[in-house]
Amino acid sequence: AIWPARQSHKYQNSQAQEQFLPPGNLPHEQLNAEEEEEQQSAPWLQDCVLSLSPCSDLLVIAREHKATFLSAKWRTEESGQEEMTLTVTWSGTLSADEGSSTGRPDWTCVVVGFSSGYVRFYTESGVLLLAQLLHEDPVLQLKCRTYEIPRHPGVTEQHEELSILYPAALVTIDGFSLFQSLRACRNQVARAAAAGSDVIQPPPLAYKKWGLQDMDKITDHSSIGITTLSVFDQMKNASMLGGFHASVKGSPPAMSQYITVGGGPYTGFYYAIEGSSQPLLSHVALAVASKLTSALFSAASGWLGWKSKNEEESVQKQKPKVEPATGLPVRFGLPDSRRHGESICLSPCNTMAGVTDDFGRVTLLDVARGIAIRMWKGYRDAQLGWVQVSEARGERDLATSPSMPRRHAQFLVIYAPRRGILEVWGTQHGPRVGAFTVGKHCRLLYAGHRLMGVNSVTSQGWQIHTQQVCLFDPVNGALRAVTIPFHLALSDKKSERAKDMHLLRRLTTLLRSREVDVLLDIKHPAIKKQALESLLSNKNAPVSCLTNVTRALLASLKEQDPEAVDESLLQFCSSQLKLLQLYTDVQLLLLLSIQPSFSGIEEDLARVGPVLQRYTEMNSRPCVSFAQDSSGPLPVRTFLSQLEWVNGELRVIKQPDTDWTQLGSFLFWGCLSGQSPLQRVCETLQESGISPQQLLSLLLSGWLNKEKDVLKYPDAVSHLGTLLSTLSSMKGAVDESWDGQSVSPWWQQVRTACVQSESSAAALLAALVAHRVAKNSITRLAESKFQEEWECVSMELEQWVVCIKQLEDVLALQTLLCLPSPQGSTGGAVTRCSVKTLLESGRGGVADCVSKLIFRQGMSPDVLRDILQRRGENDICVCVFVVLELLECVCQRFPNSLSPDVLFAHCSWENVVQWNKDPEEVATAYFFYALLSGVSAMMWQTFIVKRFSAAAFLMEKVGKAPKDRLCRRDVGMGDAAMRSFLGSSVQLLQALMEADSAVEEVSAPDVCVEEVWGGAEGPVSIVELALDQRSVHYPLVQHHCVLASLLHAAMTFSLRLKPLSLFDSKGKNAFFRDLSSIQLLPSGDMDHSLVAVRQEVSHNNGVKHSSTEDMWPSVCMELSSILQVNTDILRRHLVCELYNQGLDLRAEEVMMEVQDKDVLGSQLLVLTGQRLAFSLLHSQSQTKPNMELLARLPPTLCTWLKAMDPSELRCPSVPLSQSSRLINKVIEMLPENHDVLVHLFCRLNMSAMSHLCCLLVNKH
Repeated sequence: AIWPARQSHKYQNSQAQEQFLPPGNLPHEQLNAEEEEEQQSAPWLQDCVLSLSPCSDLLVIAREHKATFLSAKWRTEESGQEEMTLTVTWSGTLSADEGSSTGRPDWTCVVVGFSSGYVRFYTESGVLLLAQLLHEDPVLQLKCRTYEIPRHPGVTEQHEELSILYPAALVTIDGFSLFQSLRACRNQVARAAAAGSDVIQPPPLAYKKWGLQDMDKITDHSSIGITTLSVFDQMKNASMLGGFHASVKGSPPAMSQYITVGGGPYTGFYYAIEGSSQPLLSHVALAVASKLTSALFSAASGWLGWKSKNEEESVQKQKPKVEPATGLPVRFGLPDSRRHGESICLSPCNTMAGVTDDFGRVTLLDVARGIAIRMWKGYRDAQLGWVQVSEARGERDLATSPSMPRRHAQFLVIYAPRRGILEVWGTQHGPRVGAFTVGKHCRLLYAGHRLMGVNSVTSQGWQIHTQQVCLFDPVNGALRAVTIPFHLALSDKKSERAKDMHLLRRLTTLLRSREVDVLLDIKHPAIKKQALESLLSNKNAPVSCLTNVTRALLASLKEQDPEAVDESLLQFCSSQLKLLQLYTDVQLLLLLSIQPSFSGIEEDLARVGPVLQRYTEMNSRPCVSFAQDSSGPLPVRTFLSQLEWVNGELRVIKQPDTDWTQLGSFLFWGCLSGQSPLQRVCETLQESGISPQQLLSLLLSGWLNKEKDVLKYPDAVSHLGTLLSTLSSMKGAVDESWDGQSVSPWWQQVRTACVQSESSAAALLAALVAHRVAKNSITRLAESKFQEEWECVSMELEQWVVCIKQLEDVLALQTLLCLPSPQGSTGGAVTRCSVKTLLESGRGGVADCVSKLIFRQGMSPDVLRDILQRRGENDICVCVFVVLELLECVCQRFPNSLSPDVLFAHCSWENVVQWNKDPEEVATAYFFYALLSGVSAMMWQTFIVKRFSAAAFLMEKVGKAPKDRLCRRDVGMGDAAMRSFLGSSVQLLQALMEADSAVEEVSAPDVCVEEVWGGAEGPVSIVELALDQRSVHYPLVQHHCVLASLLHAAMTFSLRLKPLSLFDSKGKNAFFRDLSSIQLLPSGDMDHSLVAVRQEVSHNNGVKHSSTEDMWPSVCMELSSILQVNTDILRRHLVCELYNQGLDLRAEEVMMEVQDKDVLGSQLLVLTGQRLAFSLLHSQSQTKPNMELLARLPPTLCTWLKAMDPSELRCPSVPLSQSSRLINKVIEMLPENHDVLVHLFCRLNMSAMSHLCCLLVNKH
């Protein structure tokens, strides 16, 4: 067999650059873009070298410097169907020698070709047997030709041969000498391993090396074997080569034929005349032979261990000499300048060969005539294989013509990966007999040879192993064999009848066979054992049938000669029969029975009763179940697969993925539910030989995994107590030397199972029962030792007290976690917890579970604060909602783990984690409720600052509040969610500043847990991480808060501004840095141009929004001092804007805070003139009195009023009473140098007011 294998450790240093080379990849060819894309999407297995043994029992996968051996193993699926699976292990086959009686393969030799030119031989376990450098070029192909029984008289008998193809050379090694050398190497390695000595380097192999000439490139080859030409062909060749006067020998010479594919020519035929080249030996072998010519055993002395170690080391250090190749010209070929051959696959009968090329064609060659007889197109990158099928002969055919040879049919299997199809064609000119749709990344595996080491003598008792063609699918790992019935090779006229006869023979065979008879007729013990295993793993076989078959097989083995019986098969049958009997006995005990009662835990059950009842209600909701998961009787094959006999003791098989629930339920659930006699079941199990410790594990596994059924049976707790008492009284359960003052391994096993289980209620009930049983046992032990009335105190009982307290806490917590989530909420599935998971989750495990539930329930921070404040009060009101009641109960059980600081920290962290996953749906309610500044800083740095910076850069780019599409593209959320996010960011930064200001007044909280949970170890909690954080830099937080306020205001009021442009270079560089770092911030007076820009932004946006929103003016006032904008200017501007909008009362309130009254009076004087101009000149009701009033005004004042533009007023229609109040305010604020104008206004005011009042009176 041609196998890839891993490199031996002896050659790792000197030849570290060697690699396994896939066929056809040397030298590397240029691929087009389409092929490169397909290779990138193909599985990694496409780059590996795959090789399958002739018996299909060993698969080797190699890539670069690594290899994996996969051996075949039969298994039975759940449906009862048998299939072969490949597991990573060391096993293999090579043909048996003459002394073997079974005729079965013994072991596998793995032959490896490396890029350095080395060829190495390994065992199936990776042990190097032989290594030799044959040529200093990369090995392209390794192919083996094995012995074939001649089917017809006169056919030349072909000998075994190993051929190794290099880019310009072909090396052949005789199969018989190779087999003998490998067998001797394997024996010598085994002896060296047994004796603990070094392995002696064996002498090199004899080989022939041919230098293939007259071809530009060679990619693959086939060794046809020795052929002898007919007289006519001999004369024809002599005439063509030597001309008219050529001489012809009397007998045709024997020649070895080789066919190569590649380029220039496309296919080449080489013929090497036997005897033209002598086998080559390297100088190492010649040196060894010359030194041992006088020895009796010649070179065999080294094999017997007589060679010195120093001599061996000196030989290894010498570089092997590479012998030159003997030139071999091409005899003829198929010339095609543009076509390049890729691979060649020889048929089993050595008469035909399939060749693939780069044009997507598959060509069928006639090997003897050297011509192409058929061609298929449309098979790019095709992979080929051959299937030879023999005609089945019936009893009638054997009786009539026993010497008639059987007919054989050849089928060519073509796998086209580009089309994902597998086709089977009849040869030579037969039709397509089958087509299958398969994957596009499969590999067609065809060994092309049979077993090595077989000749005409040893083949008489050897059963032919068919060369199988297998298709390996890397997607699902399936290895499918191609099986073709013989009748498909017949003509269409006879195929239908032949198929019917084939089916009739198969049906007759099945009807005549009996399973017991077939099993007893099998001779080989390994096959018989495998057949029994297959029968026992059958899903539909009844237990009575299995018992009868096993008993019959055991009886037949006992009747045979004891020396001829395989001991392992005998023990296997005996053990399986005992297991079947145990299965039958347990099934027969499923009868109604009265169970003994167990008392003493009534007080404990009453104490935990309310929590158990609430837990049962939470877990009794309807749920989805599947029919295949229904709890039916345990199948007998599952029972047999989980138990085994080891040294006369019955043990339960321990595997990582083994579930003992079904086995434990099968053995003990009848007792727990009151349907089986408890004492008889325990006696039966004790007599079977199962240890009490494994029975206890099975009992606890069945109890803890059937929690819902346990809670339905009130008497199950009493039955569990009786079972525990009975098991603990068995011999070997509790150590006799246990005195009660130390921890018992028996009861520690119970506690370990309880603390690891996620079935909180079942674990608590089991712990309560086991505690009572252990306490009774300790009490009896103490009474036997101390006759006085002493109270029993032991380490064991203390362990139980702690365990029960932990289980009660976990039950309350699990009851809370089982609350159903509101419809449409996010946050994941219900969390299942146990004592072990809480201890391994660290000091923050409880708070983490509760915070996830609070988020899932959508509880507001205010409600949570009320619950935490009411905790510990005696007059706690009954909660209306179940969630509040259960949360209150859990907080009372975990006062330290669920303290307000800790719980709010975890809730804030969980909120920001879920918000980061879905910013659109998750609200930011807990963003600024983290009472610890370290948690807020971690939230900012981990989740918030990235989106915050994206929002700032986006707004700086567009210069205004961005639209929804831009927000989703750059920030990952819509405009509404972004507005809420920026507001929460402002509150988060403000909370950080407040926490930093009060850091000296408020002490850091202590991270502590309850006493029974003091052993918690695991990841560091959020609170512990927060306490380790460095304190924030207050000015930097304030700097970010200003930017956040600007961004939030811009999104809220749709402002037009570029937020980062309002800061200088120092301020811009300080943004989005770690809040605990010291950054260079703006200090002192700002640049006047920058202050002007900030003031202009405040004025422009204030004009637009001061009348409709109260928030923006207050925000401007808050930011003005930080932005170094004059607040008095902003207030004067706000007063003018309020009067402009007609909001005189609000303007008078703001006017009281203005410092510079003179400037404000001058600004309001213009606004007053605009109002009077509108009333007198631009009013729609310009009456005669108004004209008379204007006529009485001084020309200067009239001209000034006419120059006023009332259109600048947003609310020109203001009552005259408000304008009169405004005039009075202006008179109060104007300085003394405005006397003349003041008197004019007074006169105007008095006359206008009196006149307008008269008008109003007349109107009404």
